[in-house]
Amino acid sequence: MIAKINNFEVDLSKPIDISISLSNTDENPIAWYIEKPVIEPVVFGDWIGKVAEGSSSTNFNNIFFNPHGHGTHTECLGHITKEFYSINQSLKQFFFLAELISVQPEQQNEDGIITKNQIEKALNGATPEAIIIRTLPNSSDKMSKKYSNTNPPYLSEDASIFIREKGIQHLLIDLPSVDKEHDQGKLLAHKAFWNVKDVNDLNPDARINCTITEMIFVNNEIKDGSYLLNLQIGPFENDASPSKPILYSVLKS
Repeated sequence: MIAKINNFEVDLSKPIDISISLSNTDENPIAWYIEKPVIEPVVFGDWIGKVAEGSSSTNFNNIFFNPHGHGTHTECLGHITKEFYSINQSLKQFFFLAELISVQPEQQNEDGIITKNQIEKALNGATPEAIIIRTLPNSSDKMSKKYSNTNPPYLSEDASIFIREKGIQHLLIDLPSVDKEHDQGKLLAHKAFWNVKDVNDLNPDARINCTITEMIFVNNEIKDGSYLLNLQIGPFENDASPSKPILYSVLKS
């Protein structure tokens, strides 16, 4: 199915899923010092909500998970503010022109840092609505990695400011956070992207409708370049939701 969006044509029959699924297995990725998700049938006395157990005509599971630590998720500035903001209320549009770039973080002492210069060079003058950052080296290990206490690479504050000043509204990355794992709560990249100056008293120019999506996985077969992004979230009244970002190749303009 070919669709024309603005001046671009995309093939909606060939979606490219860059999300990581959530499961209750040891293959589920984990960040932030928590255990794997729990997916299990509801139990009422002798009744078990699982068809295979023989006492139920339906499968009826409870799910316990953390959106920030268990897989692909999209968050709003409510992630870092004293006042409550919901991703479900902040994200009201779901299709965006996006640019996929690949960057190998620069090694600075013990840290791998994605710099402003790297982002600027990779964008090469493009001004998309969304940016998707694939870090190098890139392997399928990211789909099951246990990130806690591994000091993953992160985005420099200057890089985050540059992304904001380019007018990019949505930032997607294949890391558990845009910020350093142990940063004494500074959250410099988060604050710079959302233009949050004081988490206790939100400034009027803070970017309430902008989002950060973390823990994606972009297969190596997917080429850098321009795509149509469909950013799908669950309707959670929470600062973050599990999400399913889907890309569509741009055929022509």
